[in-house]
Amino acid sequence: MSNVPVDRAGASLDRAARLAERLERARAGDRDALDEVVRELNPLLWRVARAQGLAAEEAADVVQTTWLELVRGLHTIRSSSALTAWLVTTTRRESWRVRGLAQRQTPHDAATLESSPDPDPGPADVLLSEERDRALWQHVARLPERCRALLRIVAYVDRPDYTAVSEALGMPRGSIGPTRGRCLAKLREMLAADSTWSPT
Repeated sequence: MSNVPVDRAGASLDRAARLAERLERARAGDRDALDEVVRELNPLLWRVARAQGLAAEEAADVVQTTWLELVRGLHTIRSSSALTAWLVTTTRRESWRVRGLAQRQTPHDAATLESSPDPDPGPADVLLSEERDRALWQHVARLPERCRALLRIVAYVDRPDYTAVSEALGMPRGSIGPTRGRCLAKLREMLAADSTWSPT
């Protein structure tokens, strides 16, 4: 009899315990711990948002909102062991909200929908994307703490909500754009110097 289900269950418990420990460290003010949570769970939240039928830009906005909600509610989550479930639920609810707004604003044309290509990437594309994400976050981890705190929230969208970011990070609103630009420039410089990095 195979023991794969047991192994998977054990791995799942280990992951939950690891994330719970990181959440407790983040609550104590350890920003690196929150970076680790983002790196591990961001691909999952992206897939959850895309699975709700959102376009890539909408999914990026939803995932950013989810991380902002976590930062705002860091000390109110009752069970740190349920962190992944909390994030997935928050992502789904925000996805439904965004999708509902889009449906009210855009009339559906059945013929157009039927002829549209599937927007989701294939398995090979997902694997490559996850490998690039891991490499990217390794470089992000080498940035100064102020950059990491900002980029883990705003790097995924072209027009982040600076007011919400300012409130979440305690950063003056006027300094967010210039700081983001400097941090991204430094990150691009680091990636350009990495012979193993490929953006595509």
